[in-house]
Amino acid sequence: MKVAQVDVNYNFSSTGKIVAELATGLRDMGHSTMACFGRGPDSRYDNVHRISSRAEVLLHGLATRVTGLTDYFSPLATRRLIGHLENFRPDVVHLHDLHGYFLNIRPVVDYLKAMCIPTVWTFHCEFMYTGKCGHAFDCEKWKTECHHCPDLRGYPASWFFDFTTRMFRDKQTLFEDFERLHLVAPSAWLADRMRQSIIRDKPISVVPNGIDVATFCRRDTRGLRSELGLSNEYVVLSVGADLLYEHKGGSWVLELAKRNPEAGIVFVMVGVDRLSRQIPANVRMIPRIFDQSLLAQYYSLADVLLLTSTRETFSLVSAESLACGSPVIGFDSGAPKEVALPGFGEFVPYPDLDALGALLLRVKGGEATFKSSTECEQFARARYSKDSMVKAYESIYRQLIERDLGRK
Repeated sequence: MKVAQVDVNYNFSSTGKIVAELATGLRDMGHSTMACFGRGPDSRYDNVHRISSRAEVLLHGLATRVTGLTDYFSPLATRRLIGHLENFRPDVVHLHDLHGYFLNIRPVVDYLKAMCIPTVWTFHCEFMYTGKCGHAFDCEKWKTECHHCPDLRGYPASWFFDFTTRMFRDKQTLFEDFERLHLVAPSAWLADRMRQSIIRDKPISVVPNGIDVATFCRRDTRGLRSELGLSNEYVVLSVGADLLYEHKGGSWVLELAKRNPEAGIVFVMVGVDRLSRQIPANVRMIPRIFDQSLLAQYYSLADVLLLTSTRETFSLVSAESLACGSPVIGFDSGAPKEVALPGFGEFVPYPDLDALGALLLRVKGGEATFKSSTECEQFARARYSKDSMVKAYESIYRQLIERDLGRK
């Protein structure tokens, strides 16, 4: 089987890691793969192609801000992608995140329709059924029709115009006659929202995101603990690509640290590239970590992972933390509570910081208990290994191809 994947990243960011793991797993099973991506570091892997330049991405982002339209630009990158698909001639195309200022989505989908290529599309966020938003949060206009967007300056930002109604209707027509299509959500929470949207009549499956459990496993942290100047403190870890970004919730972590200066707790924040000048003494801020083995050491160091984001459609960091033996607490922000089930995680309503602080102290004090580190590892290995993810997707590919063969 020949499988082509398309995503904004490759082996970089949460979706990029998923694409890379899936490509590796499929090749190990004897399949041929190709991947095309738009942003991030250039790839050194065979048959992996970056289709957009930094200049094209910047121009696309500027055009979006000025016109209010997003993913209607990048003609050269779009042509490159279609050219790679023409040369590779895939049996199935697997789409991931197509937003991010690197692609014109309509011509790509029109090409897949015209060529009758079986297509699997994993929604890692809500972008493809809203007028423009990656996360709709409390807004429910996407269930009927987007208009008068309450978050026009949010990603993807528009400086002047609200074209969310037009973009919403364009997405409706995009999916209307897309017959050889199977949609996938990484969580039941997101799948439920998809079934309330404009794509409710399409087949939708749930495939949890997979992680490399050979990398994310319990590790010796004595050297790291010494490096961070830690002795016997209780370690609360937060991890994010840009942890101080509003919706990642780093500000909540800092507030909890300020409220607990003498509690014997150290808050370790991984993913802070611009360090604050005023950091509480019980906080350690670490830039984003690209070395996955080192990241696994940080997860292993933690007594608990703290999740404070506004909305998550899966929570890869929760799965990685559990695989390293550390349970999860945080705000109920969508899908995380189905990633870290009771016994492995506990969540409070968003944004009740008092409740979250009380939960943290109950966990530290032993009043609220979780499964052992070994049980957390075993749970994550059984549910979130990359091998399970690859097998699930391969099964969907085969079913989609066989269904289309049966129609001929």
